[in-house]
Amino acid sequence: MPDFSILGSLAPYHIISYGTLLGTEFFQSFIGGIVAYKALPRAQFSSLQQAIFPIYFSLQTALPVVLALTYPGTHQTLGSSSIPSGLSGVLTENNRVSVLLPLTTIFATSLANLLLVGPATTRVMRERKHQETKDGKKSYDSPPHSKDMIKMNKAFGRLHGISTLLNMAGYFATVWYGVTLAERLQ
Repeated sequence: MPDFSILGSLAPYHIISYGTLLGTEFFQSFIGGIVAYKALPRAQFSSLQQAIFPIYFSLQTALPVVLALTYPGTHQTLGSSSIPSGLSGVLTENNRVSVLLPLTTIFATSLANLLLVGPATTRVMRERKHQETKDGKKSYDSPPHSKDMIKMNKAFGRLHGISTLLNMAGYFATVWYGVTLAERLQ
């Protein structure tokens, strides 16, 4: 029978939060987004992504904070010192590279996507939709395109690339933190 006293510690909440973060990032980045792109017409795919991304980036931004707040410290053993639980444990000198840096990277990259890059990308997508009406041609139709559409397509490509790089940096920081967690299980 499981020992339910563990529920009084931070550890299960930390592990569940980490699993939620990694699983969400993996699914959205490597499965859900790709399948939706292949299965849906472009307009529906765009609508889906516009609805999913604010939720996704919000989770990606909030969960590193939850991880920092639920960080399970260590108890003093022979020859080692203890590390406090929670945010104070994340901020200890020993954890700055292995814990604080990846959690801060995940938070910062996700926050940038949530507040800056994501909304800018959505704005350009809406502007392109209006330009398509003016031009009588889709942004992804073969050239030639109007100067305005060329400019918007470049802006969209740049913003999409930045968002993808931020997302991948956050994902790799999440995996890095997972390795840190795994080291504690040995």
